Amino acid sequence: MSDRYEIRVAGSGGQGVILAAVIIGQSAALMEEGLNAVQTQAYGPEARGGASKSEVIIARGEIDYPKAANPNLQVILTQKACDEYAHDTAEGGTVILDDFFVREDPKLNAEIYRLPIVKTARDVLGREIVTNMVALGTVARVLEAKGMVRPESIRSTILANVPKGTEELNSKAFDEGYRLMKEKV
Repeated sequence: MSDRYEIRVAGSGGQGVILAAVIIGQSAALMEEGLNAVQTQAYGPEARGGASKSEVIIARGEIDYPKAANPNLQVILTQKACDEYAHDTAEGGTVILDDFFVREDPKLNAEIYRLPIVKTARDVLGREIVTNMVALGTVARVLEAKGMVRPESIRSTILANVPKGTEELNSKAFDEGYRLMKEKV
């Protein structure tokens, strides 16, 4: 891992992109991971359906600036978010696109993966509301492959943050996302 690793999760209001980034940041900052993390967010004035993004900076040392300038990893869940945010992906970075809502791939010098994130939440798990947990599974695999954050840390942080009674569904969603990305990375 370099000194600084930038992650952005982007989509529309109601897709849980802010909670996803909060969980990534909390997972990286766990004592056993030994990393520093800061999370920021931005969303439109609409409570649901407006543009939304959330960013996490992970570093071994101090974090001097809390915003992502050139994300190393982006998870993008809508075409609008793709059009707005994909262009500033770091060269050689990783972009994970939802294959249902994102219709056009951006032209980037990055690894691009089209995955059925929303379809998995809706069709496999029966609840589109866990789209963000499927997305977290994909992030967990990328961070694991880079030797940064263990999937178990992300899973335990998910279970500590989701409403009581939804732990099993959210855990299954995480597993499905992890499986989707494990087939690629």
